[in-house]
Amino acid sequence: MATEDQKRIEEFRGYLHALARLQLSARPWLAGKLDSSDLVQKTFVRAYEHCEQYRGGSDAELAGWLRQILNRVLANELRHWGQARRNVGAEQSLEQELDASGYRLDQMLQADQTSVSQRVQRGERAERLAEAIECLPEEQRVVVLARHCRGLGLQEIAEETGRTAASVAGLLRRGLATLREQLGEELS
Repeated sequence: MATEDQKRIEEFRGYLHALARLQLSARPWLAGKLDSSDLVQKTFVRAYEHCEQYRGGSDAELAGWLRQILNRVLANELRHWGQARRNVGAEQSLEQELDASGYRLDQMLQADQTSVSQRVQRGERAERLAEAIECLPEEQRVVVLARHCRGLGLQEIAEETGRTAASVAGLLRRGLATLREQLGEELS
């Protein structure tokens, strides 16, 4: 693989790290078993090993290809830690969830950038967002991730968490206020 290709892939480290963190945060039973840095590193190893298979050209295509690799890495790890056999339906669901999370993360960051420096900044902002989400109190983090990464409604989150919709709305409001305070105008 050419050094230039590795540099281009490396520009997506922050973005992939943020996606991996968000996926792991949505699966608290994996705490202590998996680390987002390990998932990103495995993703990069596979990307470097299979770079000749990449046929895209745009940043969006490269991000999508890397998300697919991250999805396979995460599916393998989930299978290792949670299931003995392969479940294709669960893997497809995971892929859709990861794509949706990537799309929502892009929307939260309001990114329409094309230059190398802008892509790096986008990855850095994504990583700061993921770090800020991890610093939220657990109840707020669960609600923010369910709403903004998984796309669940207030009633769905209430049913999932055993809380009232009003309680979920309060947690969501406080969590988002904390994120805005920590990240300044990045989420505005």
